[in-house]
Amino acid sequence: MVNSQVAEHYTVKDLLDIMSRLRAPGGCPWDRAQTHQSIRANMLEEAYEAADAIDHMDMDNLKEELGDVLLQVVFHARIAQEAGVFTFDDVVDGVCRKLVYRHPHVFGTAEAADPEGALSTWDAQKRTEKGQATASDALNGVARALPALTRAAKLQSKAAKAGFDWESVSPALDKLSEELEELKTAVQENSNVEEELGDLLFAAVKVGRFVQADGETALQGACEKFIRRFRRVERLASEPLDKLGVPALEVLWSQAKEEEGRTET
Repeated sequence: MVNSQVAEHYTVKDLLDIMSRLRAPGGCPWDRAQTHQSIRANMLEEAYEAADAIDHMDMDNLKEELGDVLLQVVFHARIAQEAGVFTFDDVVDGVCRKLVYRHPHVFGTAEAADPEGALSTWDAQKRTEKGQATASDALNGVARALPALTRAAKLQSKAAKAGFDWESVSPALDKLSEELEELKTAVQENSNVEEELGDLLFAAVKVGRFVQADGETALQGACEKFIRRFRRVERLASEPLDKLGVPALEVLWSQAKEEEGRTET
């Protein structure tokens, strides 16, 4: 069992022991009070922070964030163990079995000459493993907790593998225009606005797939661009923005956009 002295090097076993001690009687009141539901958001937050470290190629931070993700795995496994559902060893056993089963081109007799072939084999093995007999079953297997743009792309990809897709980007662009017009009508009539907005976003993701542009990444880029330009607008403004009217703000926005363009070139 881990004691209060800092060790020279800790292992996964030490991590499991620490979590056990935190959750045990006399351990940490906060850790003892947590449930799967109460720390659900933590799992998502830590995964996003790890992804952010990857995006910035910050390896020191990535090491830390991967540890935080692992902590969440250990935390959930400990809660499950206390409930008599499964243990951390069961988690490890399950993922190892999955890796062996879904890589018959490595651990079996199947062949995969390139990454695409390996992915195809993985998908086929996954469908068999999950009992997904139809394309609809595969769609239903896409996690609903995913960010909506990412989920839309995965749903469209699985549908495309079943032959449900256009052959070029042109019809996808036409569909995007069609959905925009339907959204305009919905706004004018103040009816089904949310549904039509969803259809427009779904159609935009479809266009992105045809041109190899990930919707989630694209929207994140747009958010970062908005922050940069907004900062420029504040710098260009002679008074607080809430004291300016929309026409003045639009002029400042255009100036910020032009300034950013000159900087980029």
